[in-house]
Parts: sequence; structure tokens; C-alpha cells
Amino acid sequence: MDFFKRHFLVPLIAVLGLVALAYIGVKADLTFVFGVVIPYLAVLIFFEGLIFRIISWARSPVPFKIPSTCAQGKSLPWIKRSLADKLDNPENRLQVFGRMALEILTFRSLFRNTRSELQPNQEKPEDSRLIHWSYKWLWLGAIAFHYAFLIVILRHIRFFTQPVPHFVTALAEADGFVQFYIPTVYLTGVLLVVAVTYLLARRLYTPTLRYISLAADYFPLLLIMAIGLSGILMRYFYKVDIAAVKQLAVGLATLRPVVPDGIGVIFYIHLFLVCVLFAYFPFSKLMHAPGVFFSPSRNTAGDNRWKLHVNPWNYPVKFHDYMHQEDDYREAMIEAGLPVEKEK
Repeated sequence: MDFFKRHFLVPLIAVLGLVALAYIGVKADLTFVFGVVIPYLAVLIFFEGLIFRIISWARSPVPFKIPSTCAQGKSLPWIKRSLADKLDNPENRLQVFGRMALEILTFRSLFRNTRSELQPNQEKPEDSRLIHWSYKWLWLGAIAFHYAFLIVILRHIRFFTQPVPHFVTALAEADGFVQFYIPTVYLTGVLLVVAVTYLLARRLYTPTLRYISLAADYFPLLLIMAIGLSGILMRYFYKVDIAAVKQLAVGLATLRPVVPDGIGVIFYIHLFLVCVLFAYFPFSKLMHAPGVFFSPSRNTAGDNRWKLHVNPWNYPVKFHDYMHQEDDYREAMIEAGLPVEKEK
């Protein structure tokens, strides 16, 4: 229980503390700080951290070619390979591109995820079996979460641009095509909260996942949930002045910030949580988003059989072979009774 408290309750209290901090700050008339200073600071930290991490990954040499393969590799001409084989065990850059595209756009490796469990036999424990079955709920929750988050971000472009790009307008119309509430309910906003709730509940109610989950796993889920819930509250329950929000957003985008009056506390809470997510992103596990492009197990071809991969760390080294070692220790080896190649 102490382990659970330390790794779940601490990030939960931290997120609630962030909400309280924004509320108190706005009530203390610090709207310029929460509306201008903190957003600029968060964007600066985001881009500096992102660039630093990407450069660090790009400069890291890969001593071995280690593509993850789970299909027939290229070998003899008469051994045929299917398209799935070529995507799972690519032999050239085009096939690597196809593999990466499927991984990034459809989470193909997660779709193929299997779950293993020991099925006990009460009468004969020695006959217990390890069974495997397909586990698609995680893939469905993950892909729903990521695509909903992407569409929500794209829809928010309308606040920073004038005029609004046509694709953003079309995306918003498609997202809100189900007209059952005023204002229009955007399905991706609801789907985002449902998906992140599922991912959080999965960690909380699966004993093995709960055991290995740390505060760094819970905090981003709780933070994104708070962002989604505050956005829903702001749109459907606690009304804000959309014109004033757009004035603030356009001012931030054009580096001429203006803080209009009467936007509402809920907006600043939402904005502050988004800023925290931006600043936290480069230093968290969320960096798997750009990190997948730099994964040598994914972005390299399985051509080890016919191409020599030169280790970038293979700089000239002065070798000290066995005969040189024997020359150094021959007398001691003879005294110890160890065999030597040369007596003298």
C-alpha cells in the first residue's frame, strides 16, 4: 500500500496542486503571468528540451545493427518472401520506410501484442499450461488516445490563426457532426478523456502493471486527464468568452500579447495545465513520440548477412595480443607452472 501511495497519490496530489495554484494565481490578479509569461516559458522549455534530446539521440552511434525481426529474412533466391515478411524483416530503406509508417500510423507492433497467463490445473498442478492470446484492448485504447489527442491539437489551431485554415474548419465540422447538444459536442474531446481513463484504470487494476508503474507513468496520464476535463468543463458548463480567448491566443502567436478581461478562471487553469505538459514533455516518457524515429531496432534494415556494418566506435586501437602478454609475464607464468609458447 505504501508503494501504491508513493507512486500514484503523489502525482495525483501534484496535479490537484497545479489546479489550485492556477486558481489562486488568477484570483490574486496574476492573469498576465498565467496568460503570457508561463506560456512563453513553457514553449521555450519545450523546444529547447526537444532539440537537445533529438540532437543527443542523433549523435549517439549505433555499435551494432540490431533490427527487431519476426519474419523470414532475405536469403536464397528460391525462398519466397511475402509483403508481411518484408515489412517485419526489411532488407532496404523502402521497406524500412513502410515498416516505420505502419508502426507510427497504426501501432502495428502493439496490434500484434499477445497476453500470456499461466492457466493452473487444480487437480494436477504439474499440468498447468502457459497460454497466449491476442490482446487488442491496449492497442484500441492507445490508438484512440493518440488520434483523439492529435485531432484536438489540430482543432485548436483556429484560436491562433486569422483566417482559420480550411482544413481546420473541415476537421471541426467532421468532429462535431453528431448534433445532440448545444454547443456542438466534439467527439474527440470525449474520446480523449475516455481513452486516457482506460489507460489509467488499466495500470491501477492490473496487479503486474501496478507493481511496475512509477510516478512518471501516472503523472502524464493524470495531467492529460485534467486537461481534457477542464476543456470539457470550459466548453459545455462554465462558459468563457471565446472572442477574448482568441484575442489572447493570436496575441501570443504574433508576439504581441494582450490579456483581455473576463475570460474566466477555468480557462487559465486549462492553459496552465497545458503549459505544464509542454514543459514536462521533453523530460518524460512522452518523448517516445519522436524517439521512435531514432530507434535502431526499428529504423535499420536486416541486411547483416550481405552488408558490413562498421562500428562507428571502431577507432584505431593499439592491440595487446597474447604473445605480448606472455612476453610481459613469461617468468611469472613459468614459476607458476603455466604453459607458455616460448621458454625464453
